[in-house]
Amino acid sequence: MTRLSSDTSAWRQTGLVVAGMFLWLAATAWIRPLTAPDEGRYVGVAFEMLRSGDWLVPRLDGLPFFHKPPLFYWIGAAAMSVLGPTEWAGRLPSLIGATIAAAGLWLFLRRWADEACARLSAVVLLSMPFFYVGAQFANLDMLVAGCISATVLLAADATLSKERGAGWRRALAGAFLFAALGVLAKGLIGFVLPGLVFVVWCVATGRPPALRLMAWPPGWALFVLLAGPWFVAMQMRYPAFFDYFVVTQHFRRFAASGFNNEHPFWFYLPVIAGLTLPWFGWLAIAHWKTRKAPPPWSDVDWLMGLWCLCIVAFFSLPRSKLIGYVLPALPPLACLVARSALAAVRGAARGTVGLRWTTGLAALACGASIALIAAYGTPPDARLPLPAGQTVAPHDEVLMLDTYAYDIPFYWRLQRPVTVWGDWSPALLDSRDDWRKELHDAGRFEPALGARLLTGRGAAQTSLCLSAPTWVVGASNSQRAHPWLAKLQLAAYNPWLAVWRFAGTADGSAQCFETASDGAMPAPATP
Repeated sequence: MTRLSSDTSAWRQTGLVVAGMFLWLAATAWIRPLTAPDEGRYVGVAFEMLRSGDWLVPRLDGLPFFHKPPLFYWIGAAAMSVLGPTEWAGRLPSLIGATIAAAGLWLFLRRWADEACARLSAVVLLSMPFFYVGAQFANLDMLVAGCISATVLLAADATLSKERGAGWRRALAGAFLFAALGVLAKGLIGFVLPGLVFVVWCVATGRPPALRLMAWPPGWALFVLLAGPWFVAMQMRYPAFFDYFVVTQHFRRFAASGFNNEHPFWFYLPVIAGLTLPWFGWLAIAHWKTRKAPPPWSDVDWLMGLWCLCIVAFFSLPRSKLIGYVLPALPPLACLVARSALAAVRGAARGTVGLRWTTGLAALACGASIALIAAYGTPPDARLPLPAGQTVAPHDEVLMLDTYAYDIPFYWRLQRPVTVWGDWSPALLDSRDDWRKELHDAGRFEPALGARLLTGRGAAQTSLCLSAPTWVVGASNSQRAHPWLAKLQLAAYNPWLAVWRFAGTADGSAQCFETASDGAMPAPATP
């Protein structure tokens, strides 16, 4: 009876700590609008999944969007179904991923290091501005980072437990479970990266026999059962799915140029150092203070060091680099910082004072980072709200002219896809990896729908005819290139976007406007 009471108390305390982690990360997740384009894109896909009722196929403007798997959209759509379509609900998948990473690191270090290291590592991770902002940014990077972190930690826990004759099967099953979730979150890296870390750690620490754990049949059965059905269903429904999702979105993006955000090999080193201040400074302080007698590294230290190195090295290889790619390196970095800081202050009479000051400064940096993003990262009124009292009726048409504003369907609560009117010529599509290419690629999977939603001005097409009430969204200077917009009512405006409204004709007949002929749109063909 005493043992049961003790276990219950321990679980309750653990639950309270994890809940506190989540609440800290979520505290400011509601104060700013979605950042364009990334947050608008991913939250918009989740919103469309909820709106359409199609929980199988992720869709961008009604078209199959296979850049990434559906786990983020499933969680986001489920959250919005309960909490409503709000920014906080849209960011919940990232918050969950960050909480998994932080809680997993704390629990692992409590068992295999010591309480002081576990506690400080969690504090360091949760107060790193890089991690804190990533937890509140609605894209796939933090969700997959949480899955990768849990996979690595559970696989290491299973290995160390088996070596000591303790139970290991539940931890290993958990590793395969989170690997499957990682694949559903962002594709093959959900399995490849934790597998790489585990292999390198086992080889470097002289435990090659532990690699046999990767071939555990029950784990693979669980992995295939969880991760396999969605991919099989998509391949059966869309024969070109494998080539696009695996070959193009994984291998071509990794190896080729021509995608956005090309940076040099060393790009992530200053990024990580700068975005984890002030904590990163403790690595230098500890190196200076312990340079004569550095503390020996344990198996856990080697795991953390190699984990961090593998993630950074892997994402440094391709030319295309985004800051959020290296989020899986932050949990082990937090442990290395905590270990170094504890070694630096050991024996000092007021050693913990510096750690307290760093914690306070880091917390302030987290809040300041969110404030800066709210003020400058997202332009004021970038979501372009309609004037008070005006809404888009369910049967109104929405036309986006030479642009696609990802967040407008979410903020306007649109009940059907919009028509995107622009230049779809191959030369323009191949020149930049942006909204135009994303929509055109999506339209290739359902050509008839793509041809209807993605329209263009051909050489013989010199007029645009409207009948139903229509809202036209375009750049704020669109009227210079399209004088016919002056015949519509200007409904909303900011320095980036503008909205015009055509109220429709009294008798329902079409009204046509002369337009410029500046490009043809080939009907998307099945890939």
